[in-house]
Amino acid sequence: MQLVAPATNPYCRHDFFGPISMGMAMNLIGIGAAASALLMSMPLQLLAAEDLEPGALGLSSWPGRLLDSVAVPKPDQKTVLTPAEIREVSLPVPAAILPPPKLKPVPSVVRVLTGEASWYGPGFYGNRTANGEIYRPGTMTAAHRTLPFGTKVRVTNLWNGRKAVIRINDRGPFVDHRVIDLGHGAASHLGLTASGIAQVKLEVLR
Repeated sequence: MQLVAPATNPYCRHDFFGPISMGMAMNLIGIGAAASALLMSMPLQLLAAEDLEPGALGLSSWPGRLLDSVAVPKPDQKTVLTPAEIREVSLPVPAAILPPPKLKPVPSVVRVLTGEASWYGPGFYGNRTANGEIYRPGTMTAAHRTLPFGTKVRVTNLWNGRKAVIRINDRGPFVDHRVIDLGHGAASHLGLTASGIAQVKLEVLR
């Protein structure tokens, strides 16, 4: 039996797996070129994945990354409020600005005297005092020898502790040891009308 060598085909070469035709080789080369072009055309952010090791292509993750790169429309946000959600904003009411309180100055004592006080009453009602006023019952006035008219004097009855501020509008008393002659209203306030006289302290105010 004689062995005949197979005919040699110039367009076919033998490889480890057997004969490979030239057309098949060209198809494989074309597929490789297309894959390379596809790799070059893919976005760089898909190839440079953070979870891949250096040099790995991560081909299996391309579909997921491609979907991630596509903007997914978000549902419309709610822009209309219901009446229950609407609240009225109340502006703060400005605090009322009150005027500064008027402080009444405290009078200062410029002179202190002590002595006996008397009072004059019914026989002098209707007469004019030394400064021209009509003397009437119940007035908080008094007579003094030297103090100017209009001077305020705080009188303290040393027998009962009562005090009153009176105004000088007359001259007197004309008894040497007496220091002041009180009007009817001042004498009543100090509890002096029953006794007629009393020991008093005078504080001349300014």
